[in-house]
Amino acid sequence: MYLHLNLADVVTVYYTFIKNWFLVIVWVFSCSTPIHSYIYLFVCCRIFVAGIGFFSLCFLMTSLGGQFSAKRLGDSPFSIRTEVLGGLESRGVLRKISDMLEIIMKRIDTLSKMSNSSESHRLEEVGDLHAFSPVGLVERIQAIAQNVSDMAIRMEQILKKTNIPARGQCEVPKDPRYPDCASKVDWMRARWTSDPCYSFYGVDGSDCSFLIYLSEVEWFCPPLAWRNQSSHPTTSSLPKRQAYFRSDLSLLLERVGSGKESLSFMRRRMRRLAAQWAAAARRLDERLRSQYRVQKRILVHVGFLTEESGDVFSPKVLKGGPLGEMVQWADILTTLHVLGHNLKISLSVKELQGSLGVPPGRGSCPLIGPLPFDLIYTDYHGLQQMKQHMGLSFRQHRCHIRVIDTFGTEPAYNNEEYATLHGYRTNWGYWNLNCKQYMTMFPHTPDNSFMGFVTEELNQTERFNIKRDKVNNMAVVYGKEASMWKGEEKLLTILHRYMDIHGTVYYEAQRPPEVPAFVRNHGLLPQQELQQLLRKAKLFLGFGFPYEGPAPLEAIANGCVFLQPKFSPPHSSLNHEFFRGKPTSREVSSQHPYTEQYIGKPHVITVDFNNSQEFETAVQDILKEKVEPFIPYEYTCEGMLERVNAYIQHQVRRSWPGNPPSPFLQLPNSTALIWAPNITAPACWPPLSALRLFLSPEASSCVKTCQDAGLICEPSYFPFINSMEAFNGLNAQCESLEAEKNHVFPAVHVDRRECFQQKEPLLFSCAGVSAKHQRLCPCRDYLYGQVALCRDCL
Repeated sequence: MYLHLNLADVVTVYYTFIKNWFLVIVWVFSCSTPIHSYIYLFVCCRIFVAGIGFFSLCFLMTSLGGQFSAKRLGDSPFSIRTEVLGGLESRGVLRKISDMLEIIMKRIDTLSKMSNSSESHRLEEVGDLHAFSPVGLVERIQAIAQNVSDMAIRMEQILKKTNIPARGQCEVPKDPRYPDCASKVDWMRARWTSDPCYSFYGVDGSDCSFLIYLSEVEWFCPPLAWRNQSSHPTTSSLPKRQAYFRSDLSLLLERVGSGKESLSFMRRRMRRLAAQWAAAARRLDERLRSQYRVQKRILVHVGFLTEESGDVFSPKVLKGGPLGEMVQWADILTTLHVLGHNLKISLSVKELQGSLGVPPGRGSCPLIGPLPFDLIYTDYHGLQQMKQHMGLSFRQHRCHIRVIDTFGTEPAYNNEEYATLHGYRTNWGYWNLNCKQYMTMFPHTPDNSFMGFVTEELNQTERFNIKRDKVNNMAVVYGKEASMWKGEEKLLTILHRYMDIHGTVYYEAQRPPEVPAFVRNHGLLPQQELQQLLRKAKLFLGFGFPYEGPAPLEAIANGCVFLQPKFSPPHSSLNHEFFRGKPTSREVSSQHPYTEQYIGKPHVITVDFNNSQEFETAVQDILKEKVEPFIPYEYTCEGMLERVNAYIQHQVRRSWPGNPPSPFLQLPNSTALIWAPNITAPACWPPLSALRLFLSPEASSCVKTCQDAGLICEPSYFPFINSMEAFNGLNAQCESLEAEKNHVFPAVHVDRRECFQQKEPLLFSCAGVSAKHQRLCPCRDYLYGQVALCRDCL
């Protein structure tokens, strides 16, 4: 801390010192003999000269200090407010000092004459009195008075040049570039005490403080000419560091802590997989050795585990509650740590505020200066907490945020204005992010990024033991809660004809009645014991819920066949309570669509459970199959490290410079277009070399159109194909071309032959579908086992 002196305060003390000094002089002359009076006067004048020198130094330091103090990093933007707002008061005090010195000079002159006429002979007794001559003292006081008078004139000239207003006398500027300034000042007059953050930034109820705040902390008013305009430090000034792979997890385990059962579960998982993470890091490091990876400063705020969000998960960890979210968060934290990034973990709103440097209060004020992190990983709960406490800064810094979103968020639900007008608004959408900032558990929504998690891998010894110990007629049911078994006794009876059935249903005192007597229920098992059970079983049976969890992948990795129900019609937010309110229209065709689409037979069998004969036939077929353990590469430690590293290094904001003339060529023997190789492609990731552009059939989404071509929709390409060149290249019948906001555009209206470009970039959507339109669909290839990356993406 440092002493922050006010200019008006300094000159006021200056004035008070001179006034009190004069009273002392009068008292000395009235209470002492003349000879002693002159001696005392000499001493007092020495003190006076020293005091005048000290306060003159303070005056100069304070007058000039504002030119330097605002440049100190870390000072409040109001560090010079008290130095400049006292200008007119200071000028008046300087005039008073000058007048007071004039009076002092006259009264000392009168006193000296009185003394000389009455007892001048007594002065001779002390010898040479020239040094004590009041005439010399008066001359020195006159010189000081003249200096103060000159300072007052100089101060007035400075104030006129800088046009510094008096306290409370600032006029609200009328600048057409800042149309909201006046209304914001009115709002501040009425509400500035509503949040302590305003006082934190120096607002004190005066119009001048309002204008300073609204021009320097917020951006509703123009910069003030009489203020020092010093820019805040930027993150670009910080040196970049290279990221190196880590194999030691001890620092990560320490940062995670163990204050809750959910955190203990995550730590146990991290320890159990530590050797696999280390081996995967070595392999990926060898493959990427030629690449320079920038170390990022990353904040991970696990919102659903904060007390402020209710933390309903931690108490259920040991009671059969859902563990999928904690599995994924444990793997995300480990991935970021192993990749070598600078990690900060937040598990409460207080930690979030401290990490972001949020001012005290209720979040009405923005942050000042750069965000201390390059990336922030959170969930929907954390997103809400960040918006509440970051205030206006949330909009400014939201491009740094990555949202862990299990079921996905589609563009129609993400754009707040469009969602509100067209009935897509839910409790979870409307954040106006780039949809690639939402990161899902499975690659089911191409509009989002696929984050994923890790499935534990087997070594050669474990694979051999599974092959040796596998029990052909043993089944394990997917369902830790008794409610998941309700109404399934008919299917279980059929299955019991062929297999011994095992369950892992949680219970406290007595066996749940929903679990038939012929089922051997082990109760809730620790993860390692569950793994051993799955390594013996031949079949892992799902009843349709929970949706899209990690357990089926774990069962397949341990050599089980996953038998799951087909949904007809598919479940969605339009027809099923579980999905209602979620920001997606995605249709779920089975309990686990990823395993159905990307793994399939013989590891995954999907049948209609309402058809008893079809179910029984599937069980008989499974008994005949010999199945090896299998893990998709994207769910291994190395696959997740590779994918997340690519996101961190390449997912950045880019501007589109405009369409070059005729950038597309038609692929031979295909209706698809590619980016012309002879035209330089703009900077883009995934690179435009992977682009394949199709015109969809009517009533087909780009997700399905690309899937039918063996490709995947890539929303990052939409800005590059939102042009007349793309319509012409695909031979679309365009009699007119317009730009509108619609989540199925760019598209062509089949009946009217009207072509539509997309007007709102946030509405570019792979998922959008319309019965009346054919869509322009940008597709790309993908690596086998790593759907998030194209062949040219690494």
